[in-house]
Amino acid sequence: MPRMLRRAAVLGATAHVASNRGQARAEQQQQQAAADASAAPPPSPPEQAPAAPAAASTDSFADLMKLKELFDAGVLTQEEFDAQKTKILAG
Repeated sequence: MPRMLRRAAVLGATAHVASNRGQARAEQQQQQAAADASAAPPPSPPEQAPAAPAAASTDSFADLMKLKELFDAGVLTQEEFDAQKTKILAG
């Protein structure tokens, strides 16, 4: 068997074994999570207050990304970019 074919066979077999082990671990983790979830008491309802800052940070991140795209496209000058960035980060 030529050297390249042997190498491909070894790599293929190794990938197959790694894939099977990964699937087995994932199934084991799912079973463990299901067992933990059934044994744990139901969680209390989440508070609404923490959700607002997370949404605000996501919105500010999206705004900053849009601002950066405009700056990279040459629509905004450096001064305009800095002023808008400061405004977004301030709140």
